[in-house]
Amino acid sequence: MATSQVETVSTGADKAKLGGAIALVIAAIVGFYLLGRQGPVAQWGALILGLAAAFVVFMTSESGKELAAFGRDAWKEVKKVVWPTRKEAIQMTAYVFAFVVVMAIFLFLTDKTLEWVFYDLILGWKH
Repeated sequence: MATSQVETVSTGADKAKLGGAIALVIAAIVGFYLLGRQGPVAQWGALILGLAAAFVVFMTSESGKELAAFGRDAWKEVKKVVWPTRKEAIQMTAYVFAFVVVMAIFLFLTDKTLEWVFYDLILGWKH
C-alpha cells in the first residue's frame, strides 16, 4: 500500500519571513493602541500599514506562495462549476419545502399515535 507523505522544508530565511510577518502584526496592534492620543487616522493608518506590510512579507514566504497557489487552483475549480438556472433553483427549493412539510406531518402523526398508544391504551392515563 502506497502512502503519500507531505514534506515541509523550511529554510532559515523562510522562518525569518514568517517571524517578521508575526512581528509586524504585533507591532501594528501595539501601534494602534499607542497612537490613541494621536487620533483615529493615525491609529487606523498604523494598523492598516502594519497589517499590509505583514501580508506582503508573508506572501514572499513559502507558506504564502503555497496559499496563493491554493487560491488560484480553488478559483479555477469554481469557474468549472455549472450553476443551476433560476428555474432549476426554484424547483429544487420547492421540492425541499414540500419534503419538509411532508416529514413534519409524518412526525406529528407518529408522535400523536405513539402518545395515544402508550398513554391511553397501555397506561390508561387520560389527558
